[in-house]
Amino acid sequence: METTIIMMRLDKYLSEMGEGTRSEVKKYIRQGMVTVDGVPAKKPEEKVDETCQTVCINGRKIGYEKFEYYMLNKPQGVVSATVDNHDKTVVELIESRRQKDLFPVGRLDKDTEGLLLITNDGETAHRLLAPNKHVDKVYYAKIQGRVTEETVRKFSEGLNIGRDEFAKPSKLHILKADEKSEIELTIQEGKFHQVKRMFHAVGMEVIYLKRLSMGTLVLDPSLKPGEYRPLEVNEVKKLC
Repeated sequence: METTIIMMRLDKYLSEMGEGTRSEVKKYIRQGMVTVDGVPAKKPEEKVDETCQTVCINGRKIGYEKFEYYMLNKPQGVVSATVDNHDKTVVELIESRRQKDLFPVGRLDKDTEGLLLITNDGETAHRLLAPNKHVDKVYYAKIQGRVTEETVRKFSEGLNIGRDEFAKPSKLHILKADEKSEIELTIQEGKFHQVKRMFHAVGMEVIYLKRLSMGTLVLDPSLKPGEYRPLEVNEVKKLC
């Protein structure tokens, strides 16, 4: 059985790889910035076979990647879903995405901010979310109520959070103890509204919540709410 070779216009290929609009990549080609198998490309309509030819822009190899990984600083008001009929989704925020099958790894409540991994790598997502992997998730929160060492003790022992559900022991660190307290909380689960329910169980209310890290992945402090960036190679390798 013969294999069908699909050739694509060079400008179309570069555009689909996220290197710019068709007009932008045509400009790159005319300026001699693009090479195919080491030879400068001369025409945007030149045909290439991505499976066996090497295309570079200024010496940087361009290629098809099966998986994409993005770090998003999720803003409030956006839902952790791929599609929603009423609200904007976290996937819609990833404007530079190339693949159509991206999804959020886990979820953050609509009013929660912070780190969210967006990818299409189902195997890695499963490893990060599997309960038996004991992946730490660290949150910063502002609490209505005075958090004390007694609260820390209760969290360390595990809590009944209602609906016949129990939150496993967690690490609670007090940053500020006052009528409105500030804390960091490390948990290894992801139950529905878990952090809010844990504080509700001790008579307090979460008034602001932000996820700081998930396993080895730490939120880039330079990312403002709603901003994102691709993961670096070393960050992908460290994902459990």
